[in-house]
Amino acid sequence: MLGEVVERGENPMREVRIEKVVVHICVGESGQPLVNAEKILEQLTGQKPIRSKAKKTIQSFGIKKKEPISVRVTLRGKKAEEFLEKAFNVIDKRINASSFDPWGNFAFGIEEHTDFPEMSYDPNVGIYGMDVMVSLCRRGYRIAKRRVARTKIPHAHRVSREDAIEYVKGLGVEVVE
Repeated sequence: MLGEVVERGENPMREVRIEKVVVHICVGESGQPLVNAEKILEQLTGQKPIRSKAKKTIQSFGIKKKEPISVRVTLRGKKAEEFLEKAFNVIDKRINASSFDPWGNFAFGIEEHTDFPEMSYDPNVGIYGMDVMVSLCRRGYRIAKRRVARTKIPHAHRVSREDAIEYVKGLGVEVVE
């Protein structure tokens, strides 16, 4: 599995793990293409996607404010790990180093949904690309989100860019400079 094994003597609080994986398909218009993207995302992840609306009107693209133009799914736990394994296989287990941000998150794109083995091309649906955003954390990150006695996460405990790259390399993914 994707979880990192902590050796005896190491601090289990320092273990880097997946907080969430967000899969996003932007269609740029509502209607049947958006419904098709929802079906594709539901087949890939096993969860019902939610729609995202446009923040402003862009007449040159034919987009109106508050019109649904994209769909996304947030995966956590076992589902996130399983989807990430499939996604890494689609991108041939290679990620650019520029895909990592300073806070231990990374993102990559998948050009065609038909690259997944369980998906096949349907001319009525078309081909959709997607973005996959991964957020990494350590145990104890809840202190920044809880309601009572909320506290900042110390700098020494945060996941850095180097920690994220090491975690991904531990999964058998090559990081390309």
